[in-house]
Amino acid sequence: MSSVGAQLPPLSLYIHIPWCVRKCPYCDFNSHAQRGDLPEAAYIAAMLEDLDQDLDYIQGRELASIFIGGGTPSLFSANAYAQLFEGLRQRLRFSRDIEITLEANPGTLEQGRFAAYRELGINRLSIGVQSFDAEQLEKLGRIHSAGDALAAIASARDAGYDNFNIDLMHGLSDQTEADALNDLRIAIDSGAPHISWYQLTIEANTEFYKRPPELPQESALMTMQRAGFALLSDAGLTRYEVSAFARDGRRARHNLNYWRFGDYLALGAGAHGKVTLASGVRRYQKTRKPEDYLSRSPSRTSQSQGVIDADLPFEFMMNALRLRGGVESALYSQRTGLPLAAIAPTLERLQARGLLIDDPQRIACSERGFAFIDSILSEFLEG
Repeated sequence: MSSVGAQLPPLSLYIHIPWCVRKCPYCDFNSHAQRGDLPEAAYIAAMLEDLDQDLDYIQGRELASIFIGGGTPSLFSANAYAQLFEGLRQRLRFSRDIEITLEANPGTLEQGRFAAYRELGINRLSIGVQSFDAEQLEKLGRIHSAGDALAAIASARDAGYDNFNIDLMHGLSDQTEADALNDLRIAIDSGAPHISWYQLTIEANTEFYKRPPELPQESALMTMQRAGFALLSDAGLTRYEVSAFARDGRRARHNLNYWRFGDYLALGAGAHGKVTLASGVRRYQKTRKPEDYLSRSPSRTSQSQGVIDADLPFEFMMNALRLRGGVESALYSQRTGLPLAAIAPTLERLQARGLLIDDPQRIACSERGFAFIDSILSEFLEG
């Protein structure tokens, strides 16, 4: 296994809240329908106890960002998050300009919490809208209406959030190009500084996998995407990642750390972490079932293994090449501990085919290559 040098990557924290009001038919995340009252206090206590077992992973670093995902994290009260942040600050140093994001699903019950979240230091929201079309929302199993979504966005702005993301899907059942563009226009008109616009895919272990909806043909999807990309660009939102679009200064710093092969701690049922140690890169995962996470003490780690040298080129590129501008070439050795020269023939071959830009200072897909990322990544699997 490679040995990474003294320059450690930035450190983030991912927190997973596994409960939802109900499970959506397209969702393959570790989420579970709520049954009765949520065990907020017990779950917070379990996460802090779990963190105590992983403190060696910090290695003197401060947290650059926190992302609270799920599930539906906005089901937890502000009081629960106050207890969580108190415990985190006792164990970790937050950077002065830390980005703290919380995923929120539109719903009138949750919106009143936005101001309280803001007071706690949660300074970014990611609002799971998916569509503003009533029929599509019903097909997707969402519990909110288009009006609820717009009200949630307005409530977020009223609470002082000028940094928030709207999640939207396209390529939905019976969706036309005009339908998809209408969703985007509503999101743009809401003033969202960041929009995640991604294609619906059918994943295993979902209701849609068992009973797949009829989705648009590939040619229609490509036309839809080109029109959507143009609309977002004209509105001043730059496509900086495969499905992420942002105004100046509003790129998601937490996600950028993922894509630049940074480190991130994991807390909560099913959460994944990646850390850089003297011995090399290590990935780990927390136990998935909420009841197991609550009961297992003190450690909730279910899997932990080092990433072997043969896998590191693919692991690095799988993240870095998602970025529209790629990454600086020097970052490869800094984050993997491996010499760039070892993959130079592969880089040169891809540059010659016009799939990567021809720049010794950067590793990035060309405009053409960005549409063929899977094929490019396969080259790093093959060495």
